[in-house]
Parts: sequence; C-alpha cells; structure tokens
Amino acid sequence: MLQVSVDLREEVDELHGFLQTLKPEDWDRETGFMQWTPWDVVAHLHYFDLVSTVSLQGEEAFASERNALMSAIGRGKTNKVLARERFSDLDSRALLDQWHSTAHALCETLGETDPKLRLPWFGPDMGVPMFTTARYMETWAHGQEIYDLLGAPRSHTDRIKNIATIGMKTFGWTFVNRKMEIPGPPPYVRLVAPSGAIWEWNEPSDEERIRGDAVDFCHVVTQGRNVADTKLEVSGPVATQWMSIAQCFAGGPVDPPKPGTRGPKS
Repeated sequence: MLQVSVDLREEVDELHGFLQTLKPEDWDRETGFMQWTPWDVVAHLHYFDLVSTVSLQGEEAFASERNALMSAIGRGKTNKVLARERFSDLDSRALLDQWHSTAHALCETLGETDPKLRLPWFGPDMGVPMFTTARYMETWAHGQEIYDLLGAPRSHTDRIKNIATIGMKTFGWTFVNRKMEIPGPPPYVRLVAPSGAIWEWNEPSDEERIRGDAVDFCHVVTQGRNVADTKLEVSGPVATQWMSIAQCFAGGPVDPPKPGTRGPKS
C-alpha cells in the first residue's frame, strides 16, 4: 500500500471526525476562504475526489470529464457553483457520508495502483504518488478553513511532510506559473515537524533560508496564511519573494491572503 494513500485516508478520517461535531447552523456559515461554507468545502472535496476516480479510469474517460468542467468554467461557473449544482439535493449529513465513503474508496484504489502509472489531470499528468499527495494537500488545506471558522484547535502529525514536500517541489513552478523568471536556486529550508523532528531541504545557507515550524510553512505554501501571520524566519531576497507568492496547488496564479485576514475566528 502506498504510504501517502494511508496518510490521505487518516487525514480524511480525522477531518470527518471533526466535521461530525459541527452544529447544523455551522454548515451555512461563511469561512474566510472565498465565502465558502463548510458545506461548500466538503462538496468541493467530494467533487474532485469523484473526478480523481475518473482519472484512474484513463485518459479517454477523463477527457470527457475535463472538457465538461473546463467548458463550464469558461462560461463563468466557479468550482463552488459546480459543486452546488452537482450536490444540490444533499443536506450536510448526506454530503458528509458520501464524501467519506468516496474518499475511502479513492484511497484504497490509489494505494493499490502501480506507482509508476501517470494519471491525467487539468495540468500535466502526474505519477500516482504525487497525484495522491495533491489530494492530501487539498484535504488538509480546505479542512483548515473550517477549523479557523470555529476557532477550533487542530492537532497535526508528521503526515504534513507530504505538504512540505510538494511545497518544495513547486518552488520553481510558483514563478513560472506567474510568467516570472526563477530568481535563483531554492533556499535552504529547515523545519521543525510536529513530532519535533527536523526536516531540511537544499544546502545550508545563511544568506537564503527559511526556518521555523513545519505547520506554518504548510499554511504558507497552501495559502491558508500570509507569511506575515506566521513565525517563519525568512532571510534573503529569493526566499522572501518566494514566500510572498508561494503556491503549491494547480491552476492559475493566486495571491496569498492579506496579512491578518486568515486564521482562527474568535
């Protein structure tokens, strides 16, 4: 079984357990992310878990799904609208149950798929491990929006190394995606994991470096937090520029939230 698929299943189960504590009225409250409600967040995760299942069926099956979605977006529909249209008949309980079931099935299939297989997506094809990591990142990052909404504490595990890793791998892409020149080699990154372990990438440097809590780094690369709202120590022009626009998720360029706009609500 692919380890990241196990990590994804555990993340799904943890978020599912938290979502079961929401009160009925909480499902219609707006989070700090694009005015999405918790219902919208789960609908989005469920929608793209289903799309991911189609991707596993191969390019021919996925092409139809991709073309339909891109056509809808071209007509001005957002991911939020698409999910609301698809699951309009589901209340929060039914949606939660369906998402959990589908996500578990997806984890099982990804875990048993040849890791060397390339899966089609909306950008370049991805190998199974990276594809699964992207689903993990989406689940963790969108889940945070609901924790923030309720001001609820969240425990983290070393599973988030999946996100830190994809954050590092998208250093160059962050600039290319904005049609900018890559300003230099990636900086030295030294993070403290939830377990206390030290995670390091690239050659040690006093000029270009990022140091601090791994959770903070993951929040920044998923754009759940502005870097100014974290305790990350960022030194050097390359590191500073990267952290100001870091984006580890697919799609067009998206600006991070403004300082002080994302975080737990009181």
